[in-house]
Amino acid sequence: MRVLESVRADALPLEELISDGQPVLLRGVARDWRLVQAGLRSAQDAMSYLLGFDAGRPIQYSFGGPGIAGRPFYNEDFTRLNFDVRRGSLAQVLGEISDHLDDPRPPTYYVASLLVDGALPGFAHANGLPLAAHDIDAPPSIWIGNRVVASCHFDAPNNLACCAVGRRLFTLFPPEQIENLYPGPLDPTPGGQVVSVVDFDDPDYERHPRFRKALATAQTALLEPGDAIFIPSMWWHHVRSLEPFNVLVNYWWRSSPAFLSSPLPALHHALWTLRDLPEREKQAWAKVFEYYVFGPGERAGEHLPEQARDMLGPMDETQARRMRAMLIGRLNR
Repeated sequence: MRVLESVRADALPLEELISDGQPVLLRGVARDWRLVQAGLRSAQDAMSYLLGFDAGRPIQYSFGGPGIAGRPFYNEDFTRLNFDVRRGSLAQVLGEISDHLDDPRPPTYYVASLLVDGALPGFAHANGLPLAAHDIDAPPSIWIGNRVVASCHFDAPNNLACCAVGRRLFTLFPPEQIENLYPGPLDPTPGGQVVSVVDFDDPDYERHPRFRKALATAQTALLEPGDAIFIPSMWWHHVRSLEPFNVLVNYWWRSSPAFLSSPLPALHHALWTLRDLPEREKQAWAKVFEYYVFGPGERAGEHLPEQARDMLGPMDETQARRMRAMLIGRLNR
C-alpha cells in the first residue's frame, strides 16, 4: 500500500486522496492525540483517559464467548449471528475487557461505530482531525474492543480511520473483487454491511477457489498507534485488532451531495423487481439501466429541451425531495 510519512493533521491531502481513489497509509497523523499517548503508556491509562469523557449513557456492544475467537460472524448454517448485542455502560465494558487482558482466549467485547460527540463529549477537541477545514462534515465514531476481527466488508462512504490504541492490520481489495470475496447474506449481518464469508485465517479454497484471485489484488497495512488509513468508498477491507485492548477513531463522509440517498435500497429494490425476470427481459433492463443510470449522466436528457428533462436533468435538493415522495407513494400502493 502507498505510504505517506509524517503527515501533519493540519495538512491532510484529502482532495488528492479522494481524486486518486486508492488506499493510503498515513504515518503518524494522530501521534499527538492524548489518547494515543495514554495508550503508549498502558492499556489502563488509555481506559482511564476514555472514562474521563464518559457521558454515562448506556452504549451498545457485541459480546461473544471465547469460542468465537474474536470473530463476530455467523453460526454454522448462517441462520443467526454467533454473538449477542448487549447494552451497558462504558465503564462496565472497559472493566470486563480489563479483567481478561491476560487471557489467551478471552471473550469478545466490541463497541462498534459509537458516535463520539454523544458518548464522549469533549474527546474530539484533544483527539481529532480538522476535516471541517476541507468542508467535510464527518462526525467521528469510536471503536473499542479486545482482539476483534472485522470480517471483510465495504462501506459506501469514504473512510479515514485512525489507530489510537493498539495495532491494527488492514487488508484491502478493490470493489471489482466482490465476486472473488464470496459475500454473505444481506441480512442479518455482523455489523450492518454484507461481509465476506471467507475465513482469512484458514481459507477453504475448495469452497472458495476464487479467493486466490482476490488475494492477488490485496493491499495490506499494519497501523501503529497514531497512524491512519484512507479507505476509498466501496473498497473491501478486513481489519484485525492485534492487542488485548484496541481503540480506533474513524470519519465517514460521502463525496456526493447530502440530498442523494444511499444506493443500498436501490439494490434491495432491484433484487425484488429485476433479478428473477426471464433472462431476455433482464438483459433488456440492463441496457435501460446503462442508458439512464450507469452511462454519462447527461446522456438520457441531452436531446430534450431543458424544461422537459425533469428527473433526467441534474439532481438537486428539490428534485431529490420530489423523487423520494414519488417512490414512497408507489411503494405504499
